[in-house]
Amino acid sequence: MTANELRSKYIEFFKSKNHVEISGQSLIPENDPSVLFTTAGMHPLVPYLLGEKHPAGTRLTDYQKCIRTGDIDEVGDPSHLTCFEMLGNWSLGDYFKKESIGFSYEFLTSPEWLGLDPRKISVTVFAGDENAPRDEEAATYWKENGMPQDKIAYLPASDNWWAAGPTGPCGPDTEIFYWVGEGLPPAGSNKGTDSENWMEIWNNVFMQYNRIDEKTLVPLPKKNVDTGMGLERTNCILQGKTSVYLTEVFQPIIAKIEELSSYKYGTDEEKDRSVRIIADHSRSAVFILGDQKGVSPSNVGAGYVLRRLIRRAVRHGMKLGIEKNFLAEIAQAVIENFKCAYPELEQNKEKIFTELSAEENKFRDTLRKGEAEFQKLLPNLMKNPKKEISGKIAFRLYDTFGFPLELTQELGAENGFTVDVEGFKEAERKHQEASKTQDAGAAKGGLAEQSDTTTKYHTATHLLQQALVNVLGDKVAQKGSNITNERMRFDFTFDRPMTKEEIQKVEDIVNEQIKKDLPVTMEVMPLEKAKAEGARALFTNKYGEDVKVYTIGEKNNWFSKEVCGGPHVQHTAQIGEFKIQKEQSSSAGVRRIRAVISGGLPLEK
Repeated sequence: MTANELRSKYIEFFKSKNHVEISGQSLIPENDPSVLFTTAGMHPLVPYLLGEKHPAGTRLTDYQKCIRTGDIDEVGDPSHLTCFEMLGNWSLGDYFKKESIGFSYEFLTSPEWLGLDPRKISVTVFAGDENAPRDEEAATYWKENGMPQDKIAYLPASDNWWAAGPTGPCGPDTEIFYWVGEGLPPAGSNKGTDSENWMEIWNNVFMQYNRIDEKTLVPLPKKNVDTGMGLERTNCILQGKTSVYLTEVFQPIIAKIEELSSYKYGTDEEKDRSVRIIADHSRSAVFILGDQKGVSPSNVGAGYVLRRLIRRAVRHGMKLGIEKNFLAEIAQAVIENFKCAYPELEQNKEKIFTELSAEENKFRDTLRKGEAEFQKLLPNLMKNPKKEISGKIAFRLYDTFGFPLELTQELGAENGFTVDVEGFKEAERKHQEASKTQDAGAAKGGLAEQSDTTTKYHTATHLLQQALVNVLGDKVAQKGSNITNERMRFDFTFDRPMTKEEIQKVEDIVNEQIKKDLPVTMEVMPLEKAKAEGARALFTNKYGEDVKVYTIGEKNNWFSKEVCGGPHVQHTAQIGEFKIQKEQSSSAGVRRIRAVISGGLPLEK
């Protein structure tokens, strides 16, 4: 089954269940100013999920193009995508759990539709907590549809609860998973017992409560259902592929990249990564530029995200040896592949070609100017016996000439230099603090941003890392982090999934330190002294002779001590309540925690 066939079958199925198709919504949300792009099928429906009457009725279905930019830097592996399609169906005060679950299971397993093996399907439901009961209703309906008891996992709110925000509509959800391990799943295997071999393909959200405050849920008089299925992921499963990039969604695009670069995909992992980045980013750029409300590359908001996608694709094209402008040629392959489902791409193709070529020319000119400036600096740099390019110089090349840090590192390496990456980050931070001009939406795109909230999250990562060490042992080491105003993401070395007990223990330790209201202090000291005092650091980074060391706790009785550029809170009570939402695999030997904070005291200005 192809992606086009899956898309058509989904719409056909729900039309047969009296749903009205509403496909064709813009990537630029009208009803949610908090995000730059439509990130889920439900975004265009927000007013109707909140009670407004939809002109098409109470049963709706669609396929929706979506953009998520929080993990741009992770795109390049076999699974992460910036642009994806969501298949959705909604009940606006019409049917509820019984029908929703029945529809989902029928579409997935019926030979008339997808015909997936029921033995390879498992589900999760809400386990209940002090605020809302265990969702036995959903579990009962799953059993009525033939789901064995051991394929139903009861998981906490972090996994199976949806909320519009701190207050407002919310409710439990049930998620559907497909077995991607060898053979058939063993008895008792489900998402709760074996998270690695079950891939999520569908989510049914049951909006049945209105949250008045943190502890008060009131049943909604009109209950809604919001569902979503990832097209690319499901298509991958249906075709038995190990990566979405091996399906016809991406293969024509990759074929064009192969033609332009004379590189055969699948022969070198590092080059494969560049191919995937170009394929994803060029596809994303085409969808953004070709949208009915298409934006142009710029230095603010959605335009800045678009510019970043284009420039990252160009850099990786250069890595593959593509010296000429190439994005417009790849865009043609994207348009040809998706014009039937998204006719606006064909309608706006001249704009797409023009904007891509102009931005590519501009960036290549930027790179030439930056490289020329680097060559001017080289004679003075050669006088430095440390053979290190300072963070200030690297940031000036970036800020003044738009020259990416990675290229400064590459040029530096060619001449025997390293780059002070930590100094670059510090210069960037100071620049941001001085200007205060960063667009608020930049954080939504995973771009650098500083605020009171992100400062709190930053300090929370220090507490989290030490708590992980306390629970899991010294094998834990930070591998990376990403912070926005909405959440924190923390990657660390560990060779297995954490148990529920371990996750809870880590969370409890972090909250305990927050409640103690420990002081957070900073001291500048030589790197060697910092190491001797037990300070943690990403020692894969390049540091100067002197570093900032942040200590959480009293000087002689500290909880955490890390080499870090900041910024940080003044004392831990400012952070607020810490909650781990998810623990999952990031890559081989690396785990990932997603967490949120709420409340806390204001920062001292």
